[in-house]
Amino acid sequence: MQENTPELEADDDFDRPSKSQMKRDMTALQKLGEELLALPESRWEPLALPEILGDALRACKKITNFEGRRRQMQYIGKLMRKIDPEPVREAVAAFKLGHAQDSLKLHQSERWRERLLADDAALQAFLAEHEGVDIQQLRSLVRAARKDAANVPEKRSGRAFRELFQFIKASEAAGDA
Repeated sequence: MQENTPELEADDDFDRPSKSQMKRDMTALQKLGEELLALPESRWEPLALPEILGDALRACKKITNFEGRRRQMQYIGKLMRKIDPEPVREAVAAFKLGHAQDSLKLHQSERWRERLLADDAALQAFLAEHEGVDIQQLRSLVRAARKDAANVPEKRSGRAFRELFQFIKASEAAGDA
């Protein structure tokens, strides 16, 4: 039975990618198009995208119907095949990294606020790390936030917490600059 089956040689005509691999590549380009759509339009300009792709992306932002948006994303994926995807991948990665760093800074500011409210020794640590900070203002903000925290939950305004957070965030930004 096995005699009738032709043996495949190593150098047959299989030098192109399989159909499944091509589909995976197209799906990856469509997902890259979705990520590109999440970027602000100002980030598209340095990528020198073809005009037709830019128009398709702008049109997709306006489409609210699920099926219409899905078809438009397939069209964007098709257009993405004609461009070099590497600059787009780099732009998307850089944008995501920037957001992650911003989020990290906000969390760090939040932790400082919690430490300042919980412990007086944290004030000295904050001052040692952030030179040039207005000590009087920081102390008054911490005092006001602690006073507000001591109130009954119904009488808390939260304003002192926000002001302390904004002060810490500005101090962190000044320290990074």
